[in-house]
Amino acid sequence: MASCRWPWRRCCSWRPAARSPGPASPGRAGPPGPPSAADAGAQMSYFNLVKSLTSAFPNRYSMSRFHHTTSAVCCCSKTQSGEKYTDPFKLGWRDLNGLYEDIRKELLISTTELKEMSEYYFDGKGKAFRPIIVVLMARACNIHHSNSRDVQASQRSIALIAEMIHTASLVHDDVIDDASSRRGKHTVNKIWGEKKAVLAGDLILSAASMALARIGNTTVISILTQVIEDLVRGEFLQLGSKENENERFAHYLEKTFKKTASLIANSCKAVSVLGCPDPVVHEIAYQYGKNVGIAFQLIDDVLDFTSCSDQMGKPTSADLKLGLATGPVLFACQQFPEMNAMIMRRFSLPGDVDRARQYVLQSDGVQQTTYLAQRYCHEAIREISKLRPSAERDALIQLSEIVLTRDK
Repeated sequence: MASCRWPWRRCCSWRPAARSPGPASPGRAGPPGPPSAADAGAQMSYFNLVKSLTSAFPNRYSMSRFHHTTSAVCCCSKTQSGEKYTDPFKLGWRDLNGLYEDIRKELLISTTELKEMSEYYFDGKGKAFRPIIVVLMARACNIHHSNSRDVQASQRSIALIAEMIHTASLVHDDVIDDASSRRGKHTVNKIWGEKKAVLAGDLILSAASMALARIGNTTVISILTQVIEDLVRGEFLQLGSKENENERFAHYLEKTFKKTASLIANSCKAVSVLGCPDPVVHEIAYQYGKNVGIAFQLIDDVLDFTSCSDQMGKPTSADLKLGLATGPVLFACQQFPEMNAMIMRRFSLPGDVDRARQYVLQSDGVQQTTYLAQRYCHEAIREISKLRPSAERDALIQLSEIVLTRDK
């Protein structure tokens, strides 16, 4: 089985762009200073708002209320339990040996072409970020509840199911986006065509559903079924946009939760339900997954502006080309209001994508988005630190920090 490699650094992977005063931001040249007390208070108010992503999304908030001028400071890795430090990926893979072989067994396909399509992304070259989090959360919750380090077979199944749901969503996303490359190779739709790709994604989802049904826990089935609903609703949110500038960021964050964070949050909650009867622990697991998941996507949106195509395994500025206004764009819009018109026409005119990219790099949109991702990671650490100390709990803390420092 291919080993899991995820290069990461102690410092953030983005590089602050040189500032130039824009027409909407006179005198903003030079490096940012520390946030003022007012800025910090406003940012915390904003963070408290977005913590409630799964409930109502008020429309009365303006992004400019929460504008800050701090550069990002990376977390330093610490082992809080006093146990010997263990790399979180090595620790997680102890329970994931044969992950992709087991997933291929779940697919059980006799037709050669459909089998090739369905197994195409299960090549062992992915980061397996979601399964790693799931098994580490399972161990952390089991230790917290009964001091047991064993991962139950049903909990390991959740790790497989999470990876299957995620991969099915990638296949469908590539069709919707008309993407030609992913992870450095051609997409399923590029090789086999859109119609067959949709069917392959459906088949992976059906196999995941069958595996979920075999677990036999109705609460867990309900939890993970919510993920599939959220994926669909998130895609619909992405297809739309808000004319009101003050509503755009809430719209973006809701989409981010449903498309990315819901799977991680609900998978973590599912293994906690299987390993511990305490609803408090279930909420801790859910909140950790939610916050890490949102941070993961925020950094992904940053990397679309700061990484090269070879690092990303897909073309950069891909979101702009799809007409999507992500965090860096929405923050940059505060300094360059002329971007509003481009956002509304989804960067469809010639030159829009290049101009928008330059505005983002001239603004502090990258830094602002990275800072927000840090806040989510800090919240994830605060939540998981409520569990009993263990190597697995500390590995989850490490993972939340690695999310901030990954370079692809």
